[in-house]
Amino acid sequence: MKTTFLGSTGLRVSEYCLGTMTFGTETGWGADEAEAQRIFAAYTDAGGNFIDTANAYTGGTAERMVGKFVAGMRDSYVIATKYTISEDKADPNGGGNHRKSLARAIDASLKRLGTDHIDLYYAHMFDGFTPIEEVMRALDDAVRAGKILYVGLSDFPAWMVSRADLYAEMARLTRPACIQIEYNLAMREGDRELVPMADALGLSVLDWSPLGGGALTGKLVRPDPEENYEGRVATSAVARTFDKYKSDTANRLVSVLIACAEEIGTTPARLALAWLRAKSDMHIPVVGARSARHVADNLKAADLIVPEDVMAVLEEASAIPLGFPTAFIRNGQQAWFADQPQRLDPRARPVGRRFLGL
Repeated sequence: MKTTFLGSTGLRVSEYCLGTMTFGTETGWGADEAEAQRIFAAYTDAGGNFIDTANAYTGGTAERMVGKFVAGMRDSYVIATKYTISEDKADPNGGGNHRKSLARAIDASLKRLGTDHIDLYYAHMFDGFTPIEEVMRALDDAVRAGKILYVGLSDFPAWMVSRADLYAEMARLTRPACIQIEYNLAMREGDRELVPMADALGLSVLDWSPLGGGALTGKLVRPDPEENYEGRVATSAVARTFDKYKSDTANRLVSVLIACAEEIGTTPARLALAWLRAKSDMHIPVVGARSARHVADNLKAADLIVPEDVMAVLEEASAIPLGFPTAFIRNGQQAWFADQPQRLDPRARPVGRRFLGL
């Protein structure tokens, strides 16, 4: 596995990140400690160093397992975790993005992880209430205290990330290094605002659910008799998140993915992951699974070079309407400026050119 940089920082992270939402059986469908250890070993054996977890994953069990697995080699890993989701539903301040929630959550995560610092700390999602100035100031204070090294924003709208970045720059606070969003071949809504924004601001995009909850492995179109995907999703607390991957549109896309994978002699899962990396170095898929076998197999995507014609087929099959104003601007470029973009030096303002599809 190769390494890449996290956003505009000098921190080197693996091109695939290990997601640990499945570490623990509290949700009824995760991996027990023995299997989680094997998953971790499969990832590190492939050269991985970037581990993603959260305070809310399996009630803190995921963080405890990660801390146990990295013990003795802590400095060899880049550990990311998150706060926002409440650890105490009875306490009105038990969750959220405010300073008190962060202070409480970060100390609890440090204890569970068995470390004195967290490499990358995310606000887990936009809570709709806390001023972004408070969030960025509190995160920066934690950086200055030595508790965290880098800052990220997960599941935030683009306008709020942009505001957070500008505020941090103007106030000379720690700027976000990355965002984390749901993004994959079957869910490209991030193309409307989030991905172009990240590109413009120099943020890495950590893609969660890069296999669409397992749908992009082909299980729904071509079921694996050894798996119980339907049972897992049906009993999951996040079941609604994955309903969109059962649609006819998603199934048609998966059929195209399967055909492309067979054409180049790989699996749909590997191709779906390699597609993300082939789009841009800014994409770092967060790969998670319930078994070491799946992780080891999927990470072979790191060796896969996606042919240009296959990329073109997948891009066309998975494209979504970009809506206003992006579609309007792109159409206007063609109507108003005729052949002028073709005469531009290809090095000219690459961010804007990518946004306009030039």
